[in-house]
Formats: sequence, structure tokens, C-alpha cells
Amino acid sequence: MKLRTFLTATAAAATLLTLGLPAAHAQQPAGYKSEYRMSLVLGTAFPWGKGGEIWANKVREKTNGRINIKLYPGVSLIQGDQTREFSALRQGVIDMAIGSTINWSPQVKQLNLFSLPFLFPDYAAVDAVTQGAVGQQIFQTLEKAGVVPLAWGENGYREISNSKHAIKTPADLKGLKIRVVGSPLFLDTFTALGANPTQMSWADAQPAMASGAVDGQENPVSVYTAAKLHTVSQKYMTLWGYMNDPLIFVVNKDVWNSWTPADREAVRQAAIEAGKEEIAIARKGMIEADKPLLKDLAANGVQVTDLSAAEREAFAKATRPVFDKWKGQIGANLVDAAEKAIAARKQ
Repeated sequence: MKLRTFLTATAAAATLLTLGLPAAHAQQPAGYKSEYRMSLVLGTAFPWGKGGEIWANKVREKTNGRINIKLYPGVSLIQGDQTREFSALRQGVIDMAIGSTINWSPQVKQLNLFSLPFLFPDYAAVDAVTQGAVGQQIFQTLEKAGVVPLAWGENGYREISNSKHAIKTPADLKGLKIRVVGSPLFLDTFTALGANPTQMSWADAQPAMASGAVDGQENPVSVYTAAKLHTVSQKYMTLWGYMNDPLIFVVNKDVWNSWTPADREAVRQAAIEAGKEEIAIARKGMIEADKPLLKDLAANGVQVTDLSAAEREAFAKATRPVFDKWKGQIGANLVDAAEKAIAARKQ
């Protein structure tokens, strides 16, 4: 019986090699999976998904093929419901993810920090928070919540588009049906501005825009461009930078603990490197002097409204009650620490 088992195992190993799979597959330490599932909201046409691809490639390289990752964009592992991603990650339905602070905020209230309206005036402000003591504190909170955070990425500043008219004042939002993600803070923000916020997943958003079920949406310009939202009647874009959407590279805790210390460090370094590259990709087109992403919008017939400081302040004033309400729910000390870091930032 033992001989038969040995022969069967030998034949199976030979089959693996015959199929041309990497030799590392046959040499994985005990407890390793042949493939790990990475959840993403957006695919590789977007900076978000590209970051996942970069991370997966770096992990494969740094672990000599011991850890192989397959990307699942469209949060397909949880039927497209991005607000369930964090829970699924914690439960082991998902092995690893690059997740949005917005999507995970229902489970981790401190992540609502990044959705506070008009807290982050520029990229330097974002970096001062994510790359400093506040960012470390948030990582500690995520660890206590049951996942292993490794690095920051970025979806970008969320701008607003619609099919009706240019938006220059809060009054211009009155009555507009705006698609938002499943976050109560977003509902509060857009309700305060007189809009009619409608929660729906990204998978449902584009058909809703095409049919006119919703009038508009808010997302980074890179997402708007890659998704070709000008083809679904989103002809008016306002650059208001009302919030930034950082991403977080994380691994399920049990999966993390199943790896050797050397492979854990390899995955961490791969995440840090991929995060830096992904942030550069996400900001590209918006930080150069000629802002090529805005040229793309104009070429597609999109009317772009770039708010002045005074015009932006009118939106900030209109949403200040929302800011104050949510400051207490997020944690006043955390918000105060973020505001101090932003005030002291290097520009």
C-alpha cells in the first residue's frame, strides 16, 4: 500500500512537471496554497488593478514562485458587493486585497477619516497622513480588526461628473441623482449639498448612467477616463477634490501566518514597492504641468470646471456640519492628529 502511494505521488509530480508548471509549485512549504486570491474592485486598465498586477508579479519574483497570486477584479469573489470585501477578507473567503478605505469604512469606522469632506487640500496632505503616525495608527487598528496591512496605495482625488449641467456651486447639485458607494458618510455629504445620493456598486453604476437612472457619479479622473464615462452621458466634470481615496494592501491573517518569515517579508516589501508605483500611476496625468488627463477629457467633448479656492470653500462650508458630525464617530483625537499632520506638511 505504501509503495502504491509512493508511485501515485511520483506520477502526480511528474504530471505537474510535464504540464510545464514552475518547479517551485512542487517545492512549496507545507501549508502553502497553489494559488492565492486577490480581490480588487477595478481591473488592470485602471491604476488600482495595475497595482494588484505589480504586487502579484513582485511577490512571485521575490518568493521564487512559492507564492502565486490570481487577480479577481470586480470584487467577483463576493458577487460584486464591494462593501462586503473587508468581512470576506477577515473570514478567509479572500486571501489578500488592495482595498479602498471607503469600501471598508462600514467595518472600520476610523477609515472614514479619508472621506471627511475637504480635509485633504493636496497630495502633500494625503502623504503627511498616510505615511506618518496617523497612517501607522490606522494600520494598528486594521491589525486589531483581523487583517495584516502592508502598504498604502491610492485611487485618487474624487471629482464629480454628471449629464445635466456644469457644477460650480452647491446649488448646482440640488436634485441631481448621484451614484455613491455604500457609505453613510457619502449619503450625508451629498444630502447636505441638496443632491439625491443613490448607493450602488460600480458594476451597476455604468448601466445606470447609460439609462439615465442616475445623473452623475464621483470618482478620480483616471477612473472616469479608463471607464470612458463620456460615453454614458457624463459630459460635465467638476474638479473639486472633495476627498482622496487611499488604498490599502492587505493579507488575511491566517494566510499571513502560514508563510515563512522570509516570505512574509518578501510579500511586505513587494507591497511597499508596488504601492509606491501604483500611487505614481494614479497621480500621473494630474500632477504634470499640462495635466494630460484633462486634455483627454476635453478631446472627448467633456466640459471641465476647475473650481477656484473661493468656490471650493463654498462647498466645504456647506458640508461642514457633516464633517463635525462624523469627527466624533471617527474619533476626535484621530481627526485632530490628521489635521495637525496636514498643517505641518512639506509642500
